[in-house]
Amino acid sequence: MGYRVAVVGATGNVGRELFNILEELEFPVDEIHAIASRKSMGMEVSFKEQILKCKDLEQFDFSTVDLVLMSAGGSVSKAWGEKIGRAGPIVIDNSSHFRMDPDVPLIVPEVNPDAIEGFRKKNIIANPNCTTAGLLVALKPLHDAAKIKRIVVSTYQSVSGTGKAAMDELWDQTKGVFVLGAPPPKVYHKQIAFNVIPQCDVFLDDGSGDTKEERKMADETHKMLDPDIKVSATCVRVPVFVGHGESVNIEFHTPLDDDAAREILREAPGLVVIDKREDGGYATPKEVQGEFPVYVSRIRNDPTVEHGLSLWVVSDNLRKGAALNAVQIAQLLHERGLINQKALA
Repeated sequence: MGYRVAVVGATGNVGRELFNILEELEFPVDEIHAIASRKSMGMEVSFKEQILKCKDLEQFDFSTVDLVLMSAGGSVSKAWGEKIGRAGPIVIDNSSHFRMDPDVPLIVPEVNPDAIEGFRKKNIIANPNCTTAGLLVALKPLHDAAKIKRIVVSTYQSVSGTGKAAMDELWDQTKGVFVLGAPPPKVYHKQIAFNVIPQCDVFLDDGSGDTKEERKMADETHKMLDPDIKVSATCVRVPVFVGHGESVNIEFHTPLDDDAAREILREAPGLVVIDKREDGGYATPKEVQGEFPVYVSRIRNDPTVEHGLSLWVVSDNLRKGAALNAVQIAQLLHERGLINQKALA
């Protein structure tokens, strides 16, 4: 017997990916609903052989489903997340709204699966930021082996992390460069085509100079992995449609060389190591688009600190960075028997 599932934000990039991954992972679904804002009512999305018409978020009765996958943005999660949780279903939320709520577990199944038991306080589980998810899948086995003291990470984030409008902007600017000139930016503050932008999300007003995205990486690492790890992040938007890359420098408390790290990562869940020290012997966003795992390359010793490693991490941000991780959380709930099924009519 499967579950009754609702996908909120069904017409967005991540929402559509959620339907694909529910199918690909054969998650047990008996009934599924596509939920969106009133302006998207009647729009169609597909799941398996079904064509689903979007239903209005404000009119849908969430007490009739077992599980809700939300990817409609922070304002929608703020307005609806707890209300839906009180109606009965477990909510897996992809926005940033609940991530640092002490009563809401923040989960990457390969990193902190046991924390999932804490969902009962609000019936909500938070999905982490797309860059944090891929990073921590790679860091967790290394932290278990040698304990991480500090990380310095620079991200190379694709435009799909901002949404469809950003993907359209990159496409339109790229075409325009070769015709009449790139149209002015609307989504980003600078032209993204043939450029990189060292700003993801807004700048914080605390005087630190950090952006919200950079702070998320630190805060979420502390919540899921270890509050004592020092984190310095610089988040950069690049002219890539799908796939986030991260250059990571790690300082450990105890020795861990590149050969040992490579073997540890090869045995770890959710990871693929592609690390040939030759031209092209590494993973890039283009190759990992549509893939489930997190890929690790360029593993090498850092001689500038006592116990240091550098590595390159890349993953599909719409999958492991968002929709895949959400469905893996649902799978974890299913495997542990934590979803209360409503009787089918």
